[in-house]
Amino acid sequence: MKRVWGSFFLAMSEAIVPLERIHSLIVVLRGQRVILDRDLADLYGVTTKRLNEQVKRNRRKFPEDFMLQLTGEEKDKVVANCDHLRNLRFSPVSPYAFTEHGTVQAANVLNSDAACDMSVQVVRAFVALRHMMINHKALSVKLAELDARIGMHDEQIGEIVKTIRQLAAPEGPRHRRKIGFHPGNR
Repeated sequence: MKRVWGSFFLAMSEAIVPLERIHSLIVVLRGQRVILDRDLADLYGVTTKRLNEQVKRNRRKFPEDFMLQLTGEEKDKVVANCDHLRNLRFSPVSPYAFTEHGTVQAANVLNSDAACDMSVQVVRAFVALRHMMINHKALSVKLAELDARIGMHDEQIGEIVKTIRQLAAPEGPRHRRKIGFHPGNR
């Protein structure tokens, strides 16, 4: 079966895929970032069938934290969220999903230079995502601190404005005694 590759592949020996492309293939399932077998096979330049054959032959090299099989519900959710997986909806087979370590192990069992070269880029993509998440969490904490500080300042500014309004508000008409002689007033 001949595979048609996207324009992002130059030649299998010098495949260069931008990290953004790999990032777009990484999804979160069961709290882990994973790449589906179909996408990983495309990146490694093999068919999904060949990838899954090698994984099944070397099953003990793929513990549960390296690879997981999607349930029907997870499969439907992934298909609904990822446009490039439309054809997966009608597949009777539940796909496998590989974690960062599983992608490296898959490249090892495929025993091809292209897969080994691409696995380095895939790992770099996972690491870059991890760093982005760490930076995102740090940024979220700082934003929460700023929000709390601004909230405190808002209360203080509100008190200042209230005091200024009280001081600037015109007092009601004062009753002053008129100076001079007024008949009828004693």
